[in-house]
Amino acid sequence: MSVLIAPSLLSANFANLQKDIEIINNSEADYFHIDVMDGVFVPNISFGFPVIKQINALAKKPLDVHLMIVNPDNYIEDFKNVGANILTVHYEACNHLHRTIQNIKENGMKAGVSLNPHTSVDVLQDVINDIDIVLIMSVNPGFGGQKFIENTYNKIKQCKELIKKNNANTLIEVDGGVNNLNAGKLVENGADILVAGNYIFKSDDMQETIALLKKQ
Repeated sequence: MSVLIAPSLLSANFANLQKDIEIINNSEADYFHIDVMDGVFVPNISFGFPVIKQINALAKKPLDVHLMIVNPDNYIEDFKNVGANILTVHYEACNHLHRTIQNIKENGMKAGVSLNPHTSVDVLQDVINDIDIVLIMSVNPGFGGQKFIENTYNKIKQCKELIKKNNANTLIEVDGGVNNLNAGKLVENGADILVAGNYIFKSDDMQETIALLKKQ
């Protein structure tokens, strides 16, 4: 399987979001990555339900929604209703992670769990067979354009070992500072999905940039 690419709309041109969505629709990208931030779990605020609903109306690829919020359980059905296909919650934000995962799946979405840079993959030992995606943060969540954390490569390898040991089918997604300089090594170490924001949306040719990432 070639690597999957999920352009992060947090880096898109909000003044002309429809144009950027159409460019991604016509590219080799696999998902739209949508970061939802509440100003509490992370020090920033982003997309709400009305915006995601409009994105879904225009998007021709699945919505990969990443919740960087407290109390995600309160909103699972709402995210399903506005079009989320994949819903990823943070391990650090869930007191009852297994219940949250089951709730996501019962609402017909794929379930992801994200880990902050300081959180060990070992915390997923008991749920690795229940989740579809592990989202490894390669920057501290909350802002785009941050510097890539080099320890991410080791973390991907550890996660891949955990998946294999448990005969799980979980995919590994990486988010933060992804570009042409590190994409190949990320895939080599076991990444299945690459999230890229600034690298795609600030490039001169977004479709070509996505195509280059797909070749890793």
